Amino acid sequence: MKFVTNISIVLIISLISCSNNTRDKVKPNIVIINIDDMGWKDVGYMGSEYYETPNIDSMAASGMVFTNGYAAAANCAPSRACLMTGKWTPRHGIYTVGSSERGASKHRKLIPTKNTTTLAETEKYEIIPEVLSQNGYKICHAGKWHLSDNPLEYGFEVNIGGGHNGRPKSYYPPYKNVKIKGGNNDYLTDLIMEKTIEFVDTASSPFFLNYAPYAVHTPIHPVKSLIEKYNQKPGSNGQNNAKYATMVENLDRNIGLLISKLKEKGLFNNTLIVFTSDNGGVFGITDQHPLRAGKGSYYEGGIRVPFFFVYRDKVSKNSKSNIPITNLDIFPTILHYAGINNTELKLDGINISSILEGETDKLDRPLYWHFPIYLQASNTHAIEDSEDRDSLFRTRPGSVIRYENWKLHYYFENNEIELYNLEEDIGERNNLAEKETEKRDEMLNYLKNWWDETKAPIPTRVNPEYRN
Repeated sequence: MKFVTNISIVLIISLISCSNNTRDKVKPNIVIINIDDMGWKDVGYMGSEYYETPNIDSMAASGMVFTNGYAAAANCAPSRACLMTGKWTPRHGIYTVGSSERGASKHRKLIPTKNTTTLAETEKYEIIPEVLSQNGYKICHAGKWHLSDNPLEYGFEVNIGGGHNGRPKSYYPPYKNVKIKGGNNDYLTDLIMEKTIEFVDTASSPFFLNYAPYAVHTPIHPVKSLIEKYNQKPGSNGQNNAKYATMVENLDRNIGLLISKLKEKGLFNNTLIVFTSDNGGVFGITDQHPLRAGKGSYYEGGIRVPFFFVYRDKVSKNSKSNIPITNLDIFPTILHYAGINNTELKLDGINISSILEGETDKLDRPLYWHFPIYLQASNTHAIEDSEDRDSLFRTRPGSVIRYENWKLHYYFENNEIELYNLEEDIGERNNLAEKETEKRDEMLNYLKNWWDETKAPIPTRVNPEYRN
């Protein structure tokens, strides 16, 4: 009898072990939520008291928040190309939206590097959707794509409203430049989520969802049912744009619907969720203080974004990290959790699972940004209120490096340098380039080596139309 009991115990232990091994081998569903133009401070969990984001805040509390989370570029297309490829901008050549010669020619001292507007054919087999598709995932894109005419040519099996357009012409029908079948909802953000939930409802696991709503990009078309609420609500910490606030709240409501659907279907616990924004908020539409400037600028307001990861029983809950990360890190991290070998992929981001799971709280590496182009000043604010480097351009040709708490800006027109200690000066107001010369030279040396490693194009040819 004792012998039989022992055998039973062994069998039970074996069954539990097999069950655990099977569970560990189950690939997680993967959801990237990449908001358009949402600023670092545009959500409640990052301190906003004006915008209402209870669903996003609740989700953030279920995972790890990165207070030093960055987009790899300061505007839409290059940031999205970096996320999808896991590569720095010099690798894929997408530096901006449209032409790199943006702004009056007479004010551009250099001939900028020519911009690429479509992700190269050579990249399509080494981006997130294609790699996951080849490893058994059902793949869906929902919302803004911006990297080609058709995301279905880049590994996606389902496309909900994605094309080359960078924004909708209207959030109310007819949307004109957004191709999407009608449904029960009219407002574009609502309609895209309606179609997204239909995908989740019918998709077999594992699936990858790239949810990239057009919101909260311009045009600022308010949600009519919410506008009176925010017209009556007092502003807070510089945030008081009622029309924009309705778009933020509506976006949050839709994200809540997605999370509810995942939970309803029993999928939430086995879903890795990444939440971020493609760049900083638009200066003049929203306020990111104490960060300087906004979208299109390589000051913190243009590149620091809300960023968190959620994965039940894997990612530390209700946790916060000040380690600098970038959207380049999303690709290698999801490959790790999907159990996919990425040794053949040449990725510039890194797998941050050890940070997410609390195994380490340190990461020793520089972050880089390269923009050999011009981007004219935004028309969303008065020129005299601009926090950009000058009143004519949000971006002039240059590069940026952040290493530890130090950040260096290098400008190609006149070889000018700005150096900031972000721990003491998050607003980048006190240029230390002439005081901290040893740190300046160290950072510049890192940057120059990176130029060589990535073959980053450096514009040097003088524009004959330039007038000083």
